[in-house]
Amino acid sequence: MEEKKDVLILGIESSCDETAAAVVRNGREVRSNIISSQIDLHKLYGGVVPEIASRKHIEKINQVIKEALSEAGTTLDEIDAIGVTYGPGLVGALLVGVAEAKAIAWAKDIPLVGVHHIEGHISANYIEHPDLEPPFVCLVASGGHTHLVIVKDYGEFEIIGRTMDDAAGEAFDKVARAVGYPGGPKVDKAAKEGNPHAMEFPRAKVGGSQYDFSFSGMKSAVLNYINQAEMKGETICVPDLCASFQNAVVDVLVSRAVAATKEFGYKKLAIAGGVASNSALRAGMKAACEKAGIEFYYPSPIFCTDNAAMIGAAGYYEYINGVRAGWDLNAVPNLKLGER
Repeated sequence: MEEKKDVLILGIESSCDETAAAVVRNGREVRSNIISSQIDLHKLYGGVVPEIASRKHIEKINQVIKEALSEAGTTLDEIDAIGVTYGPGLVGALLVGVAEAKAIAWAKDIPLVGVHHIEGHISANYIEHPDLEPPFVCLVASGGHTHLVIVKDYGEFEIIGRTMDDAAGEAFDKVARAVGYPGGPKVDKAAKEGNPHAMEFPRAKVGGSQYDFSFSGMKSAVLNYINQAEMKGETICVPDLCASFQNAVVDVLVSRAVAATKEFGYKKLAIAGGVASNSALRAGMKAACEKAGIEFYYPSPIFCTDNAAMIGAAGYYEYINGVRAGWDLNAVPNLKLGER
């Protein structure tokens, strides 16, 4: 069957604390991208509360989808397929998006495509880079994931490095409790006023695997530094602390991603995920790629954090590859990249 010239995908994302819907045309053009964030609700608790997140998704999801369709100037009758995140993420939060997508797909007789959340993050790069096509290497760094991935083709991945403990974003968030939640942006902001070499924090290497990551020791070293200073009654220079910690994380991410890209013989390197919006990571990666003769790609910050446009982009490539989900599609909180 020949595909229509234009394919419109309705993307739905609800894996954590953002309720999001988007309409994406041909995998690259974002017609709308609506995000309802719950950050202020969860601030009270110092982190995301799964039960509250799920309830808020239920309240917001219909409204967000209506807004996405309206802004795109389209209706469900013109949508070719629905792409929905079904994992990984918080199980209750994922279930809201999956149930909504199945209900619409059944009621309107529209094909349903289950999308892997990390594949969505990688696909965010396609939105703003019309020239970017596989194969390339992608570093995915977020609150829940740190993966170094070879994108062999659309929907085809090989993981060559992953974190053995904390994700990079998780380390940022834990350290950032000293400067306020949500962590990443506050650390980035504070670090701009600090000296990145004021303190030296450890850069762990994982035995037997040069492209795996470990951030637990680095995080513990920072927290120990804070505790010891407080016990001695010493004042901590927060900008210096943030800059030094951020420098250590960026150093590890950049050095391993660039080394892997060179060793595996690729000429293109992309970054994705919430941590990819960090200004020091973007600057460090850009400089290292220029030096190594590697083309560097990164999404705008709005497409780094959780959003549905990236799900619509990934959903498009799965859809044209013939991937379809059945009515038994379920939330898979620990879904691995490349699994179905």
